[in-house]
Amino acid sequence: MGIFNRVNDVIQSNIVAMLDKAEDPEKLLNLMLTEMQDALNECRSTAAALLCEEKVINRQIDTKKTELTAWQIKAERAVEKGSDDLAKSALLEKQRVNESIENKQIQLETLQESIAKIKSDCERLQQKMALAKTKQAQLMQRHNVAIARGRISTQLQSDKVAHALSRFEQIEQRVEGIEAQVEAYELTDTASSTSAQIESLVKNEKIDVELARLKANLNTNLKHTA
Repeated sequence: MGIFNRVNDVIQSNIVAMLDKAEDPEKLLNLMLTEMQDALNECRSTAAALLCEEKVINRQIDTKKTELTAWQIKAERAVEKGSDDLAKSALLEKQRVNESIENKQIQLETLQESIAKIKSDCERLQQKMALAKTKQAQLMQRHNVAIARGRISTQLQSDKVAHALSRFEQIEQRVEGIEAQVEAYELTDTASSTSAQIESLVKNEKIDVELARLKANLNTNLKHTA
């Protein structure tokens, strides 16, 4: 049966190895899934046909067994009536029916073997499809990640981002300029304050000298008066 060869080819295929060698793994995987689904549909259809045929053969065997019993009864009645010729004829028909039943049994056993095999192949094919779908989901996830990365890269390279970065640099430079001005003012203010304090000390020193001179003159005048 061609279906067995087709399903067997699909089942024995090494999905991972085929995807590793493929130039376009996603496309190949989609084709493989389509082929697997077609094979599975055909497998199920064939299994259904074989099951129907099994029922037909079982009915035929049941009919033949009923006929076999009937010829046995006729042979017994012929013997009871003393008609050996009729009894022999009935036994010959019984033998013919029995041979037909044996042939049907052989046919049924062969058919049941085919049914068991195709059921097993359907199960294995479903497992193979589950593996392929898992690989498909992984490829889709990798594809989506790649697209997202490309979108982010494109956005980072866009004119809007470049303009925003430029504006940020300008603002940063202005802030740095203002900070430099504040630092310069504080430095100048500190220098002015220090200079003023030094000048004040010099002035105070002169006043102290002048005061000491006045006191000395005053003491001298008092001594002369006394």
